[in-house]
This record gives sequence, structure tokens and C-alpha cells, in this order.
Amino acid sequence: MQKNNPYLPLWFALLLAGGVALGIFLGNRAGSLNPFSPNHDKLKEVVDYVHDNYVDTMSRKVIEEKAINGLLEKLDPHSVYISSEDFHAANDPLLGSFEGIGVQFRIESDTVAVINPVSGGPSEKLGIRAGDRIVKVDGKNIAGIKINNNDVMRKLKGPKGTKVTVSIFRRGTASLTDFTITRDEIPTYSVDISYMPRPGIGYIRLSNFSKSTHEEVHKALGTLLKSGMKKLILDLRGNGGGYLQAAIDVADEFLRKGDLVVYTRGMHHEKEVAYATSSGLFETGDLVVMVDEGTASAAEIVSGAIQDHDRGTIVGRRSFGKGLVQEQLDFKDGSALRLTVSRYYTPTGRCIQKSYKDGLEVYNGDYYHRFMSGELEHPDSIKFPDSLKFKTPKGKVVYGGGGIMPDIYVPIEKDSTLGWYNLCINKGLVYQFAFDYTDRTRLQLMRFKTAGQFEKEYDVSDELFGEFVKYTALKGVKRNAKDNRKSDLYVRTMLKAYIGRNLLDNNGFYPVLNTIDPAFARALIELSK
Repeated sequence: MQKNNPYLPLWFALLLAGGVALGIFLGNRAGSLNPFSPNHDKLKEVVDYVHDNYVDTMSRKVIEEKAINGLLEKLDPHSVYISSEDFHAANDPLLGSFEGIGVQFRIESDTVAVINPVSGGPSEKLGIRAGDRIVKVDGKNIAGIKINNNDVMRKLKGPKGTKVTVSIFRRGTASLTDFTITRDEIPTYSVDISYMPRPGIGYIRLSNFSKSTHEEVHKALGTLLKSGMKKLILDLRGNGGGYLQAAIDVADEFLRKGDLVVYTRGMHHEKEVAYATSSGLFETGDLVVMVDEGTASAAEIVSGAIQDHDRGTIVGRRSFGKGLVQEQLDFKDGSALRLTVSRYYTPTGRCIQKSYKDGLEVYNGDYYHRFMSGELEHPDSIKFPDSLKFKTPKGKVVYGGGGIMPDIYVPIEKDSTLGWYNLCINKGLVYQFAFDYTDRTRLQLMRFKTAGQFEKEYDVSDELFGEFVKYTALKGVKRNAKDNRKSDLYVRTMLKAYIGRNLLDNNGFYPVLNTIDPAFARALIELSK
């Protein structure tokens, strides 16, 4: 009988190891994954595998971006990847400035029309005017080629100090006029307007929270106080938020020293607390804050802090409900990732983040749900669980879990007599008609030098209103002569407001618009008590 070979187990082990090594080598050459790699990186191996084996050609960059987006979509609605192509469009509004030629424009009849040059910007200094058409950029035609807004911005924006030549068509001029513009830093403003709608009552409308927001608000408050302001309306409707620190600084203008503004907390981020200082300009006067379903994030921090300290009255409709805080990671290729790292809490301890457990589509469709449930018309349709109930120092009940609920609810205006007006607005007919009218009569309208003069002295004539009625009929929107007094008033007001905007920007727009705004009227009533 043959004796057992004492080295047989060793030979078997060596053969097995060799087989595994050979299999891995051959598998790698065939494009399979290697789970036994000492530096195993599954994500990298998946990207490599897709790049090397996918049925269609796909660049590594595209694969990586799809993988990142797929991951972030499963986390929460506000963790996002920003491609290098979209980076400036996403970040510039938060910086308070961008670099370019400084014009507001719209594409009209497949031509770039200047709405207004930015005050003090390089275009205004060279003499470019509202109503001018930009036909060429650096000698290349951009009219009649179906150009879009993003393409226009790519051609006009650029590093400070660089030059671009634009060819302008102007009414009354036979040939094109060339302007060589040196790009510069162009300020963007968070304060849409600040003015005194009534003696003693100020109004500030904020569109976002950027790096320059607090400085703008501080300046606006100082100007209004010098003009005799005793009470203030802070309009945050449609304000989608922005920088957390900007929200803290703006809230500080209205709260007393030592008042808690907000605190944040995350799994990997320690609790951070922000308190008001003694530097606020308006810590005691009567205050109304206007909110709606478009008020989000940083705007909710401000309104939440004011509500929780019983500092002011919140007027409008329930805000959006974003209580998550993001940090930005910048990549070398110019792209970035914004990752949710913590939640923020109002002074009473509320997290106002609405649920996102049902997915991104349901989350982003929340406005439709509010409309269909009747919430936008009746506050009784809103149900908050008792577990999310909190109380302010004066005993007022407030809720977390889904935005800031206003103290005074103002529903959307639903009036059967406004049918013609609503159709005209929704189809953009008022905006388009006002643009065309301003464009062809600009020389006559330029007699209005200030917004105050325009508001007092300009009226939409019966003749112009009649032209508009005929215009809308040609567009398939016919005016019903019955019960149209209110609808006619609203149309006339909006025509005047858009003409004012085309002439004098927001200063010519909001004072007119606010005269038919039910929420604004309710805010004035609250401050007139």
C-alpha cells in the first residue's frame, strides 16, 4: 500500500491558488470585476466596466455624472451634482455678482432684445439702451438662428477685462452699430425693491439670499428709516433661499441681542447655534413678513425666527418646507456637489422640512397637491400632527414638519369674474403686448424719469385698452363683456406694471402690481391697526 504524500495538501493549495489567479487574470482581460483586489473600489470598477463594455459609446465623464446623480437622487431632494457647464448658472445668483457685459435681455422674434442695461455696468456706460437688438457677437450672426438663453449668456458672459464686440440694431438707425465692450463684474441684487407705500410704512422685497443680501437689506433699512419708516413689510414670497449665513444676518436686523436665530445639527456635524447681536436696525418696530408656497430654505429661517420670537406677524400661505442644509464640494473640472449635511431648527425647536419619503416626483409636485387638496384656498385643509406642535414665548402654537404656517392666511384669489384676466396672464399676452407697446413708443414714454412720476401720471388709456382687447381676440382669448369690471381693472393695472418694468425695472413694476395684491393689502391692514 502506497504511503500518503505529506506534500499533497500543499500541492493542492498551490494549484487552487494558481487557478484562482489565472481566473482573475483571464476575467480581467475579459472585462469582469475583481472582488479580490487588495485596493477594491467597487464604484471605480463599475465605471471602468461600463466604459469598457457598454453596448454604445459613452465617455467616462458621462458615466461618472450619471452614477453621481443616481446616488444623490436616492438620498434627498436637495443633494445635487452640478456639472461644469451649469456651475456658473447655479452659483452666480448666490455670489451677488457675475462677470459679463451687464444687460437684461429676452429673446423676441428670434432676436436678442435688451430689456434694460444694468445701471453702472459696461453696456450702459457705452450707451447701449433698452430696446436695442443684439444682432451679432464678435462678427457672428445670432439673430434668426433659434438661439436660446443659455447660448446668449455663454457668448456675453466672460472673465473681467476681456472684450466682446456686439452689433446693435436700434430703431431709427439704418445700419448696425458696433460696440466693443470690456466685460466687468456685474452686481446682482437680492433686494428687488424698497419703498414707502404709505407714510410711515416701508416695504422691502427679497428675491434670494446671496453674499450681498445682508448689506443690501441693511442699506435699504437705513434709507427707509431716514424717510420716516416706523413699520415694515418684508416680502419673502417666491424667495427660494440661498446662504445660511445671509439668513442669519438678515434675521439679526429684526431680533434683539441674544435671541436665538437658528441652530443646525447633523450626524457628522456638531450642533451649531446662531444668536442675534445688537447691530440690528429694526429691532422694535411693527413687522409683517409675507410668505407663500415659494418661500423656502433661508427665507424660512428668517420667517421662522421672527414667528418663534413673536417678533412679527407672518402673512400669506404655508411656505415650501425646506429644512436641510447643504455644503458644496468643488471639483477640479469646474463641477461641484452639494450634499445635505445637517438639518436646521427654528428657535422653538421646529424642523420644518416636509417629507420626501415618497420620492422626488411627489416632493416636487407638492404645489399641485396643495392646489388639489384645497389648501391654497382654505387653511382648514392643512393638517399638522400634535407631535409637531410647539409654542412661542407668548403661547402661540406653531408647527414643524412642513413649512412655516402663517399667522394670517391669505388664500389665492379665485374669482369667476377674473377669467379673461387669468387667461391673458397665463398665456403671457399682457407681458407681450406691454413689451411691444413700450418698444414702439419708448421715445414718448421716456418723459417719465422716476417710478413715482410714472405711477402718478401714467394711465392705460381707453384707446390702448381697446387695442389690447383686439390683440387678445386675435390670439384666441375673447373678452366677455359681462361682469368684467374687476377683470378689466386687473388687466389695466398689469399692463401699466409691465410697461413700468420695461421703462424703470422693478421700481416701475412692484408699486403698481401691489395695488391689486390681496396679500399686500392684508399686510397693510395689519400694520394700520
